[in-house]
Amino acid sequence: MRNHNSRKNNTSALDELYEAILCLETKDECEAFFADLCTVLELQTLSQRLQVAKMLRDHYVYHDIVGTTGASTATISRVNRSLGNGYDIVFDRLQRKQKADPGTYVNSGAEENEE
Repeated sequence: MRNHNSRKNNTSALDELYEAILCLETKDECEAFFADLCTVLELQTLSQRLQVAKMLRDHYVYHDIVGTTGASTATISRVNRSLGNGYDIVFDRLQRKQKADPGTYVNSGAEENEE
């Protein structure tokens, strides 16, 4: 029974987190909230996974993704198995946003490590 309550509390906490994120209205608000919520390493990990997903969606090969993002092949495989649903929603909306405002910069990830 304790496990069930723990899962219920965790679901409630996750719901509260999702609702908190949905309250954010600007990029500056997101930056402030996530800086408070996550460590630098956690933010880097999340952003790396997003870049990996974008590159996979753009049909980059693993070797190029590793070289560009520094992600391990295990991470790339994990992200590859997750592609769809949530990633598709975000990428489709980012693409629509960029089309509506061509000045909007949407990083494909390929530019990240170029110097």
